[in-house]
Amino acid sequence: MSAPAAARTGWRPALSPSRASDFKQCPLLYRFRAIDRLPEPVSPAQLRGSVVHAALEELYALPAAERLHDTALTLVDPALDRVVAEGSKTGLAVDSDLRAELLRDARKLLSGYYRLEDPTRFDPHSCEQRVEVELEDGTLLRGFVDRIDIAPTGEMRVVDYKTGKSPSELWALAEAKALFQMKFYAVALWRSRGVLPAKLRLLYLADGQVLDYSPDLDELVRFERTLTAIWRAIQSAGSTGDFRSKRSKLCGWCAHQQLCPEFGGTPPVYPGWPQEPAPESRSESATAVE
Repeated sequence: MSAPAAARTGWRPALSPSRASDFKQCPLLYRFRAIDRLPEPVSPAQLRGSVVHAALEELYALPAAERLHDTALTLVDPALDRVVAEGSKTGLAVDSDLRAELLRDARKLLSGYYRLEDPTRFDPHSCEQRVEVELEDGTLLRGFVDRIDIAPTGEMRVVDYKTGKSPSELWALAEAKALFQMKFYAVALWRSRGVLPAKLRLLYLADGQVLDYSPDLDELVRFERTLTAIWRAIQSAGSTGDFRSKRSKLCGWCAHQQLCPEFGGTPPVYPGWPQEPAPESRSESATAVE
C-alpha cells in the first residue's frame, strides 16, 4: 500500500488466521480471496455456522439465569434474519426450503451445545471479540475470537465453536487448521494483553466433542516466528504477483478451479496489492483482506 493511501485511510493490511491458512494451503487461493477478492458461493454449511455463531452471541448477551435451552432455540430465527440481511448486500438469497433446513440444523447444533457446556453457570469475558496487535517486526495480526473466558484467578481460556463436520479422510487436516487458528489467537492475545492463554478450547457442536490444548510460552514464540515468516512471504509475493498454485486434497472444495493452473485455468491479470480495505467481515469465509 502506498504511504499517501495509508495516510488518507489509516488502514493497513493485516494477517488473519483464515488468510494465513489460505496462504499455507495455496498462495494462489490467498490471492484470489484477499487481493482479487473474487466472489464465492456461500454454502448451506457456512450459512448454518453463521446462524449458530450469531445465536450464541445473542445468548451470552442475556443474563446468565435466562440462558436456558428453550430460550436459545428462540434466538435462531432472528439470528438467521440477521445473517440473511447482512448477506443480501452481496446478493445472498435464502428460499423457504433452505430456510427451513437452516433453522432445523441450527436448533439441533444449539441443543448439542448444551451437552458440552451450561451457559447459565458462567459469564464470558467477551464474545465475538475483535483483536488486533502489531508484532515487533511490524506484522499486524487481526481477527475475531468467538469467546474469551477469564477465571477469577486471572487464567484466560480462548473458545471457538465448530459447527461443520469434515470427511474422515480430511479430519487431520481440519484439526490442524483449527489448532493453527487457535494458536494465532493465542499469540494475538498474549501480545496485546500480556497474558498467556492457559487453555485453547474447540467445541465441536455436531460431534459433541471438546478439544482442549494448553500452549506454552516457547511454543507461542516459535509460532509467532511462523506468522511473521508467512507475512513476509505474502508481502514478497504481493510485490511481484507471484502467488503460486499448490495442489492438495482440499482442492475439491475450492470455488476457483476454473482459474487455477493446476486444473488448466488462467488467473486474471494481477491487480496489485490492495490500496484500500474491503468491507470487514466476521465470517471466516469472507473474501476480504482482513
